[in-house]
Amino acid sequence: MCSRSVSLTLSSSDETASLARHIAPLLTAGDVLLLDGPIGAGKSFFARTLILDLLPVPEDIPSPTFTLVQIYDAPDFEIWHCDLYRLSTPYEVQELGIEDAFQDAVCLIEWPDRLGDLTPPDALTLALSLTDMPGERNAVITATDPKWFPLLESLDV
Repeated sequence: MCSRSVSLTLSSSDETASLARHIAPLLTAGDVLLLDGPIGAGKSFFARTLILDLLPVPEDIPSPTFTLVQIYDAPDFEIWHCDLYRLSTPYEVQELGIEDAFQDAVCLIEWPDRLGDLTPPDALTLALSLTDMPGERNAVITATDPKWFPLLESLDV
């Protein structure tokens, strides 16, 4: 499978939110977005913005750090926001039922390294990292499935 990536510098939280709002309307049931990066890189902020963009009525979007999974009802699919930080094996991931959600929900997965072999091969990966500039982040968006290539092309300006 061919892999493609786009690298972006997000100079502010507004630019991070803008990226989330750009991606949100392109998502459909069965899409998985892997949110990678260290603590404080903006994974939850990105996910919260994306979820709010997909919901017909705004609601509180807490971090799933302690609940592990938060589920939201968008008009055409469920949105699963998962934080796997506290898990240590793919078996624990299986117990959450995420594999079923991969089929018919939009899944936003923080700490995707915890998925191991359960990682969907057609997932889109967003890797966020902090820079030396306050509020600035680097974002690398990587896809192996051609369905994501138009998205990458729309970002590669």
